[in-house]
Amino acid sequence: MRNFCRISTAGTLFCALLCASVPALASDLTGLIQQRYEKLQSFSASFEQTLTHKESGSVEKRQGTLLFQKPLLIRWQTAKPHAETLVVTAREIWDYLPDEEVAYRYPPSLAQDSRSIIQVITGQAVLTQDFEVKDEGLENGLAKLRLYPKEPAPQMVEALIWVEPGSGYIRRASIVDFYGNINDVRFTEFKPDTRSKASDFSFTPPKGVEVEDRIEQAVPEKELFK
Repeated sequence: MRNFCRISTAGTLFCALLCASVPALASDLTGLIQQRYEKLQSFSASFEQTLTHKESGSVEKRQGTLLFQKPLLIRWQTAKPHAETLVVTAREIWDYLPDEEVAYRYPPSLAQDSRSIIQVITGQAVLTQDFEVKDEGLENGLAKLRLYPKEPAPQMVEALIWVEPGSGYIRRASIVDFYGNINDVRFTEFKPDTRSKASDFSFTPPKGVEVEDRIEQAVPEKELFK
């Protein structure tokens, strides 16, 4: 009986120490995330993306790389069989689809909505202001938070993010849209405060590629980063 009590006490102490190392409340973790990304100036990442279409049940998988630099410079590139290059600058967004030999040009405002997946995974969405946040506990060593936008939009009615509890870095995000489709992005590699070149965030359509100018368009040809 005495040995059982010792084991029980030790287990309780271990759990207490483990819980103490992780922010106890969703508000604590969102505060840590905001603090971390306020200081973060840039990062580079490799990712795996899974797109699930609810109505058809189809699942599409992609792999790619992401470069981010404040205030909102982005280069998002996926590889074959779904090659695509998205470049976000202060003046414009380029969406280049090499297989279709077309490049779309959009206004930068399309990437500035806090309910877009790019705002979430780059840590630019203001969680404490724009979302109701629910603590979902730990999953594979990452803290899991469920986000409900205070003003839902077709591109997001809810989201899940997985966060390193020690650093506050977001390692995965899963966005559910109005139709129940899921856009899941998981970082397989993440390097904070990396150096980038100015050319990384510029784009010139290759010769012979058709350019569709949508700079005055409020809605993109298709949902970006998907």
